[in-house]
Amino acid sequence: MPLWKQDTSLARLDAWRQGTLLETLDIRVTEVGDDYLRGTLPVDARTRQPYGLLHGGASVALAETLGSLGAMLTLDAEREVAVGLDINANHVRAVRDGIVTGTARPLHLGRGTQVWEIRIEDERGRLVSIARLTLAVVPREAIAARA
Repeated sequence: MPLWKQDTSLARLDAWRQGTLLETLDIRVTEVGDDYLRGTLPVDARTRQPYGLLHGGASVALAETLGSLGAMLTLDAEREVAVGLDINANHVRAVRDGIVTGTARPLHLGRGTQVWEIRIEDERGRLVSIARLTLAVVPREAIAARA
């Protein structure tokens, strides 16, 4: 049974990219399953560090994007939002070019917090990075009041 409480069409998710880091880095959600989100990040001049390898921060940006989107889609958007509390990532394989793919799955979906695991793999399916993202679930009005 799907986790999602909102429309998960790729067209809708793609529209959210405009004017954000997702657009700048060309992060794209490519698949939504019953209990996961999958997305891609190109390894190119925008996402490499000076030694020519995929920048760990770019991997973390992909991981946080997928986990945050997943968390948001499990909530009632009229009442609550998910905001990042902590992210931890281990980078285990270098990538110089191509596309990496992240898959985000929830480990915990609570009323006050969520924890997501995001696996990032290269084009050969080899693990590049593994991340764990913890988010707070807060009332939408609390975010609006601070803005």
